[in-house]
Amino acid sequence: MRLALAQTNPTIGDLEANAAAMSRAVEQARRADADCVLFPELSLCGYPPRDLLLQEGFLRACAETAQRFGTTCPRDLTVIFGAPLPMHASAGVPPQAQAAGQPARHALDHPPCIANSLLAYRDGMLVEYYDKRLLPTYDVFDEDRYFTPGSRAVVIDVRRRGAQDLTRVGLTICEDLWKGEDAGFATRYLDAPDPVAELINAGAQVILSASASPFVLGKGERHHHILRSHALRHRVVVASVNQVGGNDELIFDGRACAFGPDGSLLAAAGAFEESVTIVDLHAPAAVTDPAASLADEDLLLQALVVGVRDYLRKTGFSSALLGLSGGIDSAVTAAIACLALGPDKVLGVALPGPYSSEHSKTDAYALAANLGMRCITVPIARAFDGSVSVIDPALRSIEQTTLGEKLPDLAEENLQSRLRGTILMALSNRTGSIVLTTGNKSELAVGYCTLYGDMNGGLAVLSDLTKNWVYRLARFMNARHAKLGFRVPPIPPGSIDKPPSAELRPDQTDQDSLPAYDVLDEILSRYVEHRQSASTILRECAGREGFDEATVRRVIRLTDLSEYKRKQAAIGLKVTGVAFGSGRRVPIAQRWRSP
Repeated sequence: MRLALAQTNPTIGDLEANAAAMSRAVEQARRADADCVLFPELSLCGYPPRDLLLQEGFLRACAETAQRFGTTCPRDLTVIFGAPLPMHASAGVPPQAQAAGQPARHALDHPPCIANSLLAYRDGMLVEYYDKRLLPTYDVFDEDRYFTPGSRAVVIDVRRRGAQDLTRVGLTICEDLWKGEDAGFATRYLDAPDPVAELINAGAQVILSASASPFVLGKGERHHHILRSHALRHRVVVASVNQVGGNDELIFDGRACAFGPDGSLLAAAGAFEESVTIVDLHAPAAVTDPAASLADEDLLLQALVVGVRDYLRKTGFSSALLGLSGGIDSAVTAAIACLALGPDKVLGVALPGPYSSEHSKTDAYALAANLGMRCITVPIARAFDGSVSVIDPALRSIEQTTLGEKLPDLAEENLQSRLRGTILMALSNRTGSIVLTTGNKSELAVGYCTLYGDMNGGLAVLSDLTKNWVYRLARFMNARHAKLGFRVPPIPPGSIDKPPSAELRPDQTDQDSLPAYDVLDEILSRYVEHRQSASTILRECAGREGFDEATVRRVIRLTDLSEYKRKQAAIGLKVTGVAFGSGRRVPIAQRWRSP
């Protein structure tokens, strides 16, 4: 059997465009003499469709488009693709309706009983369907909210083109294969059926997995390990195809692959790009994984570039703008935006204030020149003075100290940030460009950011990268600038070397308010991503400089208190195991304190 693994980049809800892209992949598979082509999970509608699944019209459109696409597939090619459909097993539709190519379904109840399904078409006929059995409900996943689990193992016969021999192919969808092992949630399925074992018992010679598994640094290798383990344990071929591209905060890296019964890698597609990968299971040959040699920085950069590009494309934006402070965060954000959109589609805005240093201004313009993007200057000093003249009388009237009377003055500092945010949003309104926010995960965690100020914008590019990771990306881009397409190293040395500062008061640095970033980032990693308590952090970091009890508990306290800010932040791109957003749901009004 010649198998085609088609990793596609769907836009959620754009059924016709997604079906057209799948048709092009089918044609490519046909020209390669493939016998079977496998698409990602929910490839027809895109993953995750979330509450679109609760709309009756959406489900009906999915069913109709699935039938139309399936019935137009070429002869002698088994096409397997994903779609959300009302449950088949409980529908009571006679088998002949299925044989006629009509996806079986019951009346659309409120809410309907929906399956996350794979449909297998051959010769224009629906030959079988499979409903996902293990539904992840953790991190960013909420499939129990929408889907009802399937209850049966499904094995289909795939005929080799020009021959009579058949290959027994078992169908799975994503979590059916991982069982939470890739994300540390295996305990959720201790009493659940084992879809793979049931397929083996049903005589499967090849196991196919259609997946929509979001990118997380290191997950690709974990997936390959799990796939290889299944292949070795059961002595079968195991192949998987994953979605690519960005949908909202999630990014998908593709990396379709196949492992032979001896554990050898038989197919490996590239990361973050649409492709159709062919593997001949009757004449298998070992290959190398093109993504295996990539540095973590390279994978992260590719992920963020794809995330920015697709978020803008799929939401209807064609250009972006951002504030350029001369600092490391805005510099890295600008470089990513230029890689994603092209420098002609990115506008930098320098917004010097009363406390801005000269080197910050020069670094901002040096960055723009290095990237080939336009930069304009909008000084905020006059606007700040005017705002002070309006606000101070009000403060006196309620017997409060005036702005700047006592330094540091948080109200005065935040006013500058909010003026910058207001100017950027005004420029966005006029130009139609989306505002990219530049805050990193370290700052967002402890609230070192200003609501309606530097948090203003439509997409937070670096929100899941700690400060140290931002520096790593900056140095990586400078070291690989030619390979990335930059004429010169893009990030000015001053942006990397100078102490980070918000420049909202005289001689300010981040470390006036925060621990050293090496300390802060490790505490945050332990508390947010690994969910360690304060006492555990203190015990495991005992004796290390900076990890005293006062610092650890302060960081945790600031993280808890800043939840209300993050709930109002721009959507951010997820690249780690636990990102702020839909994957971390902490109440704002709560009084739990870590022991």
